[in-house]
Amino acid sequence: MWWTLGLIVAVVAVWALHDIVQKKHSILHNFPVVGHFRYWLEHIGPELRQYIVTSDNEERPFSRAQRRWVYASSKSENNYFGFGTSVDLEEHPNHVIIKHSPFPLNDPHPGDANFDASYSIPSQKVLGEYRGRRHAFKPESLVNISGMSFGALSGPAIEAINRGCELAGALHNTGEGGVSPHHQHGGDLMWQIGTGYFGCREKDGTFSLERLMEVVEKNPVRALEIKLSQGAKPGVGGMLPAEKITPEIAAIRGIPMGKDCLSPSSHREFDSVDSMLDFVELLAQATGLPVGIKSAIGNMDFWSDLASQMATTNRGVDFITIDGGEGGTGAAPRVFSDHVALPFKHGMSRVYREFVAQDLQDHVTFIGSGKLGFPEQALLAFGMGCDMISVAREAMLSIGCIQAQRCHTGFCPAGVATQNKWLMAGLDPTLKAARLANYLVSLRKELLRLCRACGVSHPAYMTLDHFELLGKGMATQPAADAFGYDKTVTQAATLYEGIVR
Repeated sequence: MWWTLGLIVAVVAVWALHDIVQKKHSILHNFPVVGHFRYWLEHIGPELRQYIVTSDNEERPFSRAQRRWVYASSKSENNYFGFGTSVDLEEHPNHVIIKHSPFPLNDPHPGDANFDASYSIPSQKVLGEYRGRRHAFKPESLVNISGMSFGALSGPAIEAINRGCELAGALHNTGEGGVSPHHQHGGDLMWQIGTGYFGCREKDGTFSLERLMEVVEKNPVRALEIKLSQGAKPGVGGMLPAEKITPEIAAIRGIPMGKDCLSPSSHREFDSVDSMLDFVELLAQATGLPVGIKSAIGNMDFWSDLASQMATTNRGVDFITIDGGEGGTGAAPRVFSDHVALPFKHGMSRVYREFVAQDLQDHVTFIGSGKLGFPEQALLAFGMGCDMISVAREAMLSIGCIQAQRCHTGFCPAGVATQNKWLMAGLDPTLKAARLANYLVSLRKELLRLCRACGVSHPAYMTLDHFELLGKGMATQPAADAFGYDKTVTQAATLYEGIVR
C-alpha cells in the first residue's frame, strides 16, 4: 500500500513539475495539476449543458424538446408532451402560430376505408414536367433527405438512410461525395454534383459527362442537383482531411490517397447564370433527368438574373433547393455558420417573390432546407411556397445522433459522422433504417393533421394567411406581412386557386 501511495505521489509531483515549467498554458503554471480540470470541463461543456444545465427549449442547434420528439417518433413511442406548452408564448419572439379552422377536416383512423398507415403525401408537382424532361416524375413523398456525403457520414449511416428512404418512399440526396455502394439499398437517389465533381470527374478535377452517364445508368438516380453553396459554409469549398479518406472513399470520389480532399469554392464548368443554364441543359439533355440547383441565399442579383433568363430564354432549372444559413450537417468556420447567408425564411421569401414577379412559380419545384424537420416549421415552409422539404440533421438524430457536436473530429460517439471502424460498428443499418422511416412517417402524419386542422387536405394548399408570428408582450404580426407577401404572392404560393378538400 505504501509503495502504491508513494508511486501516486511521485507521479503527481512529476506532473506538477511539468505544469510549472511549461510555458504554453498560464493556468497550468499557476495551478499545476488542478488546472487541467478547467480544460476537461471546457471539453465536456456541451455534454454538461445538454444533460444538466439547459432547459427543454434552450439548447442549440436543436433543443432537448425537439430531440426528444425526433427520438420518440423514430422509435414509434409516444411523442406527445403533457401538461401544456413549456414555451412562454408572450415572451417568445417570432413564435409560429398556426391558425386553425372552426371547421377542420376529420383525421382517418385505423379501420377507416381511407386510412393510410404510411401517411404518404406525394408532391403535387411533377419534377421536370414543365421543361419536358424524358424522365420527369412525381415524387412519392414531399419530405425527403437532404445532401449528406459518404465520407462526412459513415457507410453504415448512409446505408441506414438509404434503406429507410425505401421503406418511407422518400428520395435520398447523396451529398457531393458521389454515389457509393452504401447508397445502393433500394432508396431512390437525387445525385448532388458539387464543385469537386466527385464521382463524375477527370483526374485533373474537371467535369466528365461520360463518367456521370456511367453512374446514372448503374444507379436509381431520379434527379441531379447542382450544389452552388450550402447553409453551413456558403461561399467556401469543403475539405475532407486526408486522415479520414479511406481507399473506398478515394475510389468513389476519384481522388488520390494521402491528400486532403478539397472542394473549390466555385464551379469550373460555369461562371455566370448564362453558362450555368447551358450546363443545366447539357445534363438534362444527356440524362433526361430533372436538373436543379441548391444554394444558400446571399446576393440577390443572381436570383433576379436567373428568373429573368428563365422567363426570356428556353432554358431553366427544374427545381431550386433553398438552404438556410441555419443549416449544416458538418464542420464549418464559425463566422460562416453564424454570419454568412440568410436564414431559410428570409432567403425563401426573397427568391420566391422574384419568381412570382416573372410568373415562374409554377414552372419550378421549390424545395426548402434548413431545420425544417419539425411539423410547424415544415408547414410554414409550404405556406411560403415550398413544394417539398429536405431534412438532414433531424434524419441524423433519428438514426442515433446525440448532438455531441464532434462531427468535425471524426470521433462521433454514435457512429454517424465518422470513419472510425470501432465507432461505426455500433450503428446497425437495419435497425436504424426502420427508425428513419418511422421519423419520416411521423413527420408526414403531423403535417397532415395540421393541414386538416386548418381545413385543407394537403400542404400544397397552405398559404401564409394560415400563420401568425408572435412578438414580445402582446405584439403579433401576420406571417404574410412579415415576409413581404402581398395577395398576389400569397395566392401564388397555393398550387390551386381554391381550397380543395
